[in-house]
Amino acid sequence: MLKIGKIEIEKAILLAPMEDVTDISFRLVCKELGADLVYTEFVNSEGLVRANVKTHKKLKIIDEEHPVGIQIYGANIESMVGAAKIAEAENPDLIDINAGCWVKNVVGQGAGSALLKDPPYMQELVEAVIKSTKIPVTVKTRLGWDHESIKILEVAKRMEDAGAAALTVHCRTRKMGHKGDAEWEWIPKIKEVVNIPVFLNGNVLNAYDVKKAFDETGADAVMIARGAIGNPWIFLEAKELMQTGKITTVIDEELKIKSCLRHLNLSINVKGEMRAVLEHRKFYSGYLKGLYGASRVRSDLMQYTNYTGVEESLLKYLESLKSYQEESPA
Repeated sequence: MLKIGKIEIEKAILLAPMEDVTDISFRLVCKELGADLVYTEFVNSEGLVRANVKTHKKLKIIDEEHPVGIQIYGANIESMVGAAKIAEAENPDLIDINAGCWVKNVVGQGAGSALLKDPPYMQELVEAVIKSTKIPVTVKTRLGWDHESIKILEVAKRMEDAGAAALTVHCRTRKMGHKGDAEWEWIPKIKEVVNIPVFLNGNVLNAYDVKKAFDETGADAVMIARGAIGNPWIFLEAKELMQTGKITTVIDEELKIKSCLRHLNLSINVKGEMRAVLEHRKFYSGYLKGLYGASRVRSDLMQYTNYTGVEESLLKYLESLKSYQEESPA
């Protein structure tokens, strides 16, 4: 059961915070398709306390997103406390502390999964952030730095002692990055040593993975990251599968293309037309995956800097796909 503050959802499915992915437009798309809780991109605490304009934009949220969490990261306690206060002013439902990011530029600052090297300091940092805000604070982390230093059971107990409202565990080590199979078997072990909700993350790539994660681990919620990129329907499919035992919605070419355009429209409302169109290019491969002639269309879409061009190209492509199917033998 996901139970954080006023949020209470059975078998909740979460959209993970992802850099350059989970902006407002993508969060809204996933919310419309069934995501129970969404998160901002992870926000640099140093950028917030130094009033960096670009950093501040990342924590902006709107009413339609709730429940929504703002994730912050950093290694300096004073900066993290300051960032939490700034984040709280945006009125999120929770603040999440990133103690699991594995990329070099984050770890090199002593932030993200680097905090796993010093669990006592990690506890001190989390406790300081919790004391500085009136809204729930959660933590997202990994199993450990590497397989020789898996400290997740100790870390989980320390996070609970610090006052964390919930703990999300990406079931890989920092050394693994995104490689190898996530070790879900740690979730039941973690739940045995703490009383706070424990959320599973890692290797959740389709609706069947979501159901399997709940069934096999007893996780209080399942968080989806890369599995949602270009496939936001994963939330809809997972809900259907868990509620009825089967997936009934057909993710056909029309739904894919219209969802792509819906996403772009939402992005334009937030970022402006040219920037939204340019940044949307990274989503085309996901939305058009598996469709006949998609590579040619993706190349064509790269030339546009306005919505009209993209829309005309995609709708023309949709009509050609329908014609192709009608002409193809049964």
